[in-house]
Amino acid sequence: MESSFFQRNRQALLATLPDDALIVMTAYAQMQWGADMAVPFRQEANFFWVSGIRQPQWTIAFSTSESVLIAPDIDPTRTIFEGGLTHDEALSMSGVNRVINQQEAEAYFKTQAEHRSKVYALGELPHKKYYDFVLNPASDELYATLETDFSQVLDIRANLLKLRAIKSTEEIAAIRRAVDVTIDVFEQAKREISSSTFEYEIEATINGGFRRTGADGYAYDSIVAGGKNACTLHYVANQASLTQGTGLLIDAGAQWQGYAADVTRTYAIGEPSQRLRDIHRAVEKAHHQIIDLIKPGVAVKDYIERVDVIMKQALKSVDLLNSEDDYHRYFPHAISHGFGLDVHESLGGYETFQPGMVLTVEPGIYVPEEKIGVRIEDDILVTEQGNENLSGRLSMGL
Repeated sequence: MESSFFQRNRQALLATLPDDALIVMTAYAQMQWGADMAVPFRQEANFFWVSGIRQPQWTIAFSTSESVLIAPDIDPTRTIFEGGLTHDEALSMSGVNRVINQQEAEAYFKTQAEHRSKVYALGELPHKKYYDFVLNPASDELYATLETDFSQVLDIRANLLKLRAIKSTEEIAAIRRAVDVTIDVFEQAKREISSSTFEYEIEATINGGFRRTGADGYAYDSIVAGGKNACTLHYVANQASLTQGTGLLIDAGAQWQGYAADVTRTYAIGEPSQRLRDIHRAVEKAHHQIIDLIKPGVAVKDYIERVDVIMKQALKSVDLLNSEDDYHRYFPHAISHGFGLDVHESLGGYETFQPGMVLTVEPGIYVPEEKIGVRIEDDILVTEQGNENLSGRLSMGL
């Protein structure tokens, strides 16, 4: 992305606030993998969206009058081992006015606090109680630090989510490229199923295929789930052997310039059973019906209600809807989510679909007692006239 992209994003965010507001955001901190090794780094998406910086521990502060990047203090020995980002490189990437060091930042924030009582930053993650992992501490630590300097720290998260939900021309182009790379890799993986013995062989084809194209890599851990493993929605072990006559669910997406694809297909390993064919046919029919619902102005609430009708009919067609409880037993996840820099993104709190939104459609039927799991997932762009299936040229599978 050009620096002008990040400059426009900062201006758009400032336009949602009172005049001369100050916004401060931080990169993620580097996290430990084991011993003296760090987890491969992924940037906090909101910070990247306003800065273009992909390295850890940087901070950005901007208002209508000035934009400043604050560089981390990095030990020279660490730079020898890991490299780093120069001030000139950071200026070029971000389009900010200047870069300062940590010592200069103390004076900068003291001056800012003398002239304004409030500052805007990323507040608490709204759904963190549902997460079963340790959160990156960087944003919370910055928020707490700002509270010691300013009388009032206000959460900017809702403003960001609303802006990021409507993708720009550059963002749509990056997502298209990520999807195109993903389609090509899926087609290669499908060709290799008949000659593969283990899930990890297909995983290697997928992840290696993404990198061979020049993509950033994978947007999330690839799921390669044969037979009963497809009933574990986020199965990522990818270690089991492949069994003839069963299904192989592949859920994977490339990342291009920071932007994700998110695609799923279910393929046959050898000759599929009639039951697997029937369930796949039911999911495929529902998939096309649900995509047809998406157009600008359609209420998200109405969309979800109509999806429920379609998916209940799909389950009924394969004799899996004998009670109300069966619905969420055999279709236990949401039908759609937004995506972009993050593979799971909010649709910004909009009540209706808006042109420029990008979301998944991913119906599935999972029958653990029969060791069958089928999901089909495509990436849908909401257009002025209706929608475009960005991954639609990939065959439906099986």
